[in-house]
Amino acid sequence: MDRLNGPPHLMIVSDLDFTMVDHEDPENLSLLRFNSLWEAYYRQVSLLVYSTGRSPTIYKQLRKVKPLLTPDITIMSVGTEIAYGESMVSDSDWEHCLNLNWNRDIVFQETAKFSLLIPQPDTEQRPHKVSFFLEKPNSSEVIKALSERLEKLKLDVKIIYSNGTALDVLPKGAGKGQALAYLLRKFKAKGRIPLNSLVCGDSGNDAELFTIPEVYGVMVSNAQEELLQWHAENAKINPNIFHSSERCASGIIQAIGKCRVNFFSPGYEVVKFYLFYERWRRAEVEKSDQILQNLKSSFYPLGTFVHPCGTEQPMNKCTDTIERLYGDKRGKQYQIWLDRVLTSQVGSDVWLVKFDKWESTGEERYCCLTTVLLTTKQAEESFTWMHIHQTWLDGLEAKDQSVWFL
Repeated sequence: MDRLNGPPHLMIVSDLDFTMVDHEDPENLSLLRFNSLWEAYYRQVSLLVYSTGRSPTIYKQLRKVKPLLTPDITIMSVGTEIAYGESMVSDSDWEHCLNLNWNRDIVFQETAKFSLLIPQPDTEQRPHKVSFFLEKPNSSEVIKALSERLEKLKLDVKIIYSNGTALDVLPKGAGKGQALAYLLRKFKAKGRIPLNSLVCGDSGNDAELFTIPEVYGVMVSNAQEELLQWHAENAKINPNIFHSSERCASGIIQAIGKCRVNFFSPGYEVVKFYLFYERWRRAEVEKSDQILQNLKSSFYPLGTFVHPCGTEQPMNKCTDTIERLYGDKRGKQYQIWLDRVLTSQVGSDVWLVKFDKWESTGEERYCCLTTVLLTTKQAEESFTWMHIHQTWLDGLEAKDQSVWFL
């Protein structure tokens, strides 16, 4: 939030599993499309928030196998934990709020009396969350009996059932919706309430997100019956919710697709180039003299490219290398995505763009911290690449360090 000069133009608050991430899409195509859209147009003036039922442990595991962008805020463990930035600094004030009238030991003792409740792994048992597996055929009966027992003990809790398999017992003041409401109150107190907020979900534990006043909501096309039923019964709570015709991240793109964006921007320039570069190496674009000529005109001949290994090459050699690499990743699961794209104007027509450039081929992933210096050609509404400098992100260098990066 502090990186923005004013209120965010847009805040997206999205569930992860089967909302932002499609586990039935091995190439992560819809997620990568969202990544490109966000980094090109929104990162500089907006906030990205993940709201997941996952604990910090398995959230981090997901980030190791899926090309997820770095969020500004992460809401985890079904809204019981809030963390900020890449370093995931915990919100201690939120933790204090949840401590009121919460007795985890008694909740654990009472739930242990239900044999149909199978405890989830230790990583999912959090300070303000007690979690179980519960088969759907038995869910209604068990939830009713458990609710009555906890109510008799005057415990201030709530029970959330989602995905037809997971039951969570939380403090009554917790949950994805309550966590979002808490964040909005903090933003309002600072005079930086987002101009637009879009919540995105697919399952029962996302329902609370859609109850927050004045937010827009999208239920992805693959939304589960439990969420669709909740919406049918509570549609009047928020009329700004629609059911997309696209799965997962494609449904989120559909929801924000009508937003006006500036196509002539340095962020768009770098994202556009690397989308082309990925398709070029996969031989998914035509190899033509015109394309190569356009590339030559985009690179300043006297500029330099610094390889992440530290070696330098003249920029005029870049197009020769690009031409030679055409189709070298044909038929392979080769992907590029950019994360944390930040731009700053350092002169009247000069822009500095910094970002993490990720590449993967199959299971191998590597990342370069990249800085690009661009100048604008206003008459043509285009950019010239003056300088590129890359360094390895610690522990994420390519095994073959002779491989050419751009």
